[in-house]
This record gives sequence, C-alpha cells and structure tokens, in this order.
Amino acid sequence: MMMEKAVFQAAKCLYDFMSACEPAEKADLILALGSHDFRVPDHAASLYLSGAAPLIVCTGGYGKMTEGAFPKPEGVLFAERCAARGVPPEAILVEDRAANTGENFSLSRQMLRGKQIKSGLAVCKPYMAKRAWAAGTKQWPEVNWSVSVPKIPFSQYAPDEAALIPEIELMAGDLQRLILYAEKGYQAPVPIPPEVERAWHLLVKAGFTRYVIV
Repeated sequence: MMMEKAVFQAAKCLYDFMSACEPAEKADLILALGSHDFRVPDHAASLYLSGAAPLIVCTGGYGKMTEGAFPKPEGVLFAERCAARGVPPEAILVEDRAANTGENFSLSRQMLRGKQIKSGLAVCKPYMAKRAWAAGTKQWPEVNWSVSVPKIPFSQYAPDEAALIPEIELMAGDLQRLILYAEKGYQAPVPIPPEVERAWHLLVKAGFTRYVIV
C-alpha cells in the first residue's frame, strides 16, 4: 500500500528541518558519527580529501539499527570505509564504544584530551544534523562545531517505502529528543518551528512511535 501523501509530507518536513545546516568550514577535525548509513563515512572521506580537516575521528559502537546487524562497531567499519576511499590510515582515529549521539562527542573528547582542538566538523546522516550540533555544543563545549551531511533529498534517502518506514520512526524519535534532551541538559536547545511540531504530531498519530519516548 502506498504511503499516504500527508504522512510523506510530514516526514519530509521533519527531514528538511533536521538536515538543514550551514556550509562546512575548515576545522581541526572531522567527527564521523556512527550509524547504519555508509554514505556518512563516504562524505567524511570526501571532506578530508578536499582539505576540510587534517584528521578524522570515526565514532560509534552499536546503535538501534546496527546492534546484531554489523559485524564490527560502527566506528571501526566507518574507519575502514574512509581508508578504502583514500584517507591515509594515520589520519584516522577510532572510538568504538559510543552508544548514542552524546557519547559520540563525550568519548571522542576523552580520547583527544590534551590535543588543541578548537573547531570540529561533525558528519552524520542528514536528519541527525540538528542533534549533532546540539549534542556537540553541550558535550564538547570548548570546540566550535559545524555540521556537514550528505546532500540527499528526502525522496531519495531510502531505496523504497519499506526501507523508508524505519527512517521515519527514527526521525520522529530524534525530533522529540531535540526537545527532551535539551530540557535534561544533554544537548543545547534548538528552536522547533510550529509547522515541524505539527508534522511530528501527525506522524505520531499515524503510528510512527517506535522510538518515541512515552
């Protein structure tokens, strides 16, 4: 059955808002946030090869979509992918324990303690852009964070409708966490436009609640 137009448009509203970020600037490091999407390390490698930063940190253990599905931690597989794309191994560091976005930053910060890191470029799947900035700004506050994501329209993000459904479920959960985690002090606050809130409520009412906190 085809996805209802209203659901698709609501999901696109969330995706477009959550993936919006400023153009990438040069930085002291690229932080490639682990996930199930290998377009992330591909993008991180392209940024490195273009001179965006002299170092890539690939961070991630296992998450919602990769536990039991990946043979190695996300950070390890992302590092291998970056190397396969031409990044010198000596320019790649691996953090392989992070289980969430906050830990991507906090554990990488611990690993690089004592290094003079003043600017960072977080690279993540598109709809994680807002959360990456919010988490980095709170969890690694001495670094000025910018975010870069693979430029993929929502209509092309997943290969088919069946693959799109879990992505929408993740987006619904992530949008809620932008609000809840800021209230708990885990992330910097991000204003949510009213039309995005309305789109989120529509998705929740339609049943995309797998990762919504109740």
